[in-house]
Parts: sequence; structure tokens; C-alpha cells
Amino acid sequence: MREAATWVPEFWDSSGLIYRGTDRIGFMLRFLVTSLVNAVGLFVATQLIPQVNVVPYGGAGIWETIGTFLLLGGLFGIVNAVVSPVIKVLAAPLYIITFGLIAFVINGAMLLLVSWLSRQIGVDVISIEGFTEEGLTIASLGWAILAAIVMALASFVTRFVLRILKIK
Repeated sequence: MREAATWVPEFWDSSGLIYRGTDRIGFMLRFLVTSLVNAVGLFVATQLIPQVNVVPYGGAGIWETIGTFLLLGGLFGIVNAVVSPVIKVLAAPLYIITFGLIAFVINGAMLLLVSWLSRQIGVDVISIEGFTEEGLTIASLGWAILAAIVMALASFVTRFVLRILKIK
């Protein structure tokens, strides 16, 4: 473990940056920051692309909207951490053939997976008619790819701002 300042908790180093160790608190802080960055990216995508919609869970209030975006940001982070590496390994030849452009399609597919998962954890747990209207809906893979590109750009800008503010 890394030595910390006298009164500063272990997960903070002396310069005030989040400690990137293997401890649980550092992991949770990184997960929360990543969820926030994903939520900001998803919010920007929903504002710029009319075919990507988020219906807040539990109503249209500001707190329900913020909670929904944070939930979807966390869900996107979990999908990217669990499913995406497996798909990237399986699609390694396609990465080589397309010079990495397949990443846009894979990220769009991950966003569609998040859309499907968000419908599964909707407020209406049992639905006779099929999927609920709660959650993220995307019209097609093309719109999902465009939304993934917008999310990547928004995430880049958000991470840049967080780095300036000394939050990693």
C-alpha cells in the first residue's frame, strides 16, 4: 500500500487525487466517477439525438431524471466492464481488418444492450404487453452508433474537465 498523509484517508493521496489502488473504496469512487461520466454522456446524447429518449423512472421530476441517468450510467459502466471485453476479444480480427472502426458498432451494440436491460429493470416489473416504456429506447443500430459517438465525445470532455479539477 502507498503511504498517505497523516490525517488523509488511504484512498486519497497527498495531492488530493483519487488513489488508484486495489482497495474497495478507491474502486467504488472510480465506479461512481465513471457512472457520472457515462450519465453526462448519455444526457448529451439524448439532447442532441431526437431518436434517443430517456423516460425517467418514477416520474418527470428533476431528481427522478438525475437518478435515471445515474442508474443508466452505472448500467452502461457494468456492461462495458463485463460484456465489452469479451466481445472485443472475439472481434479482434475485425478490429484489424477495419482499423478499429468496428469499435463504433460494438459501442452502439453495447448501448442497445443497455437499452434492453433498462427495460428489464423498469418500474413495472411484470408487464403483460411486453417491454415497459420506462428506460432508454433507441430506434436503430445506426442511431445507437451515433449516440455512442456522442457519448464518447461527451465523456472525453467530461474526463478532461475532471482532470483539470484534479478528480480522476
